[in-house]
Formats: sequence, C-alpha cells, structure tokens
Amino acid sequence: MHVTEADQTDNRTWTRAELESAFEGYQRTVEKATATGDWNLFADMFTEDATYIEHAYGNFNGREEIREWVIRTMTSFPGSHMTEFPAAWHTIDEERGWVICEIRNPMRDPGDGTLHEASNLTILHYAGDGLWSCEEDVYNPMKFLKMAKKWCRAAESSGGLPDEARQWLSAVGGA
Repeated sequence: MHVTEADQTDNRTWTRAELESAFEGYQRTVEKATATGDWNLFADMFTEDATYIEHAYGNFNGREEIREWVIRTMTSFPGSHMTEFPAAWHTIDEERGWVICEIRNPMRDPGDGTLHEASNLTILHYAGDGLWSCEEDVYNPMKFLKMAKKWCRAAESSGGLPDEARQWLSAVGGA
C-alpha cells in the first residue's frame, strides 16, 4: 500500500493543547479575513494538498482551489454580507486530530434591527504547524437559502437592498 503525506498526517497524534491552539488560530484568522476582506488569509491556513468539502458548492482540492472558491464566495452576496463566523461550540477529537464545531453565520442588519443567520457544522482535520489538511462544512443549503431570501425581503422593506442582493434574489427565484 502506498502511504501518502495525507495518510501520514492523519496518523499523527496531536495534544489537546496543540489542537486548541490551532483552532484559536483558525478563529482569529477568520475574524481577520472577515474584517479586512482578505480571504487569502483563510486559504493560507490549509496545506497545499488540502481538501475542502462543501455540500452546496462541491469539493475543492488543494490550497489554490480553496483560495479561488473562498474569495469568490465571500466577496459576493450573500457571503459578503455575513459579518462574522463565531463558533457556538467546539469539541476536540485528539485521537483523529479533528476539531468539530458549530459555526454561526449572521448577516449584517438589513436596516430594521432583525437578526438573520444560519449555522453549519465544520469538521477540521489538523495537519500540524497551524495548518489544516481538510475542512468539511455540513449544513442544509435550503435553510441558508431561506434565511438569505428573508434577509433580502427585510432589507428591501427597509429601503436598503443592495443591487447585488436584488440580482441574487432574482436569480434564485425570490423576486
């Protein structure tokens, strides 16, 4: 059997402290990427041969595919209107080197003070040196779609629906 670098990474043992520290770094990087709009920071947290499993958008193989996808997704509606991505909770699987968490995805205020958000479960596979070899986001795409449509209707009622969101809403059949 041929043993790949990914196989070797998955067989390593990580301490709880290292996994906690790596996850704290992950969260800080996501906060910085969100605040600055520089989603390259996010992509740079993955190994060059990482896999990203995204149930609505597909699988991305390698850091550069992850980079292309995350920049495109987070700089266009609805991703561009999500204000933060805090973990509601997380757990650590030391044996596998995984961090499993629930990530909240709140949207900016549509102009009427209401909160619109959906969440996903994220499974991160640690590779060492602060890098991740795999991320899988598990969620119900229809729940996200319903939430974003509701946000658009609230923004429109408040007189603040951006053109990009209006075009998105029309494209997904919500107009």
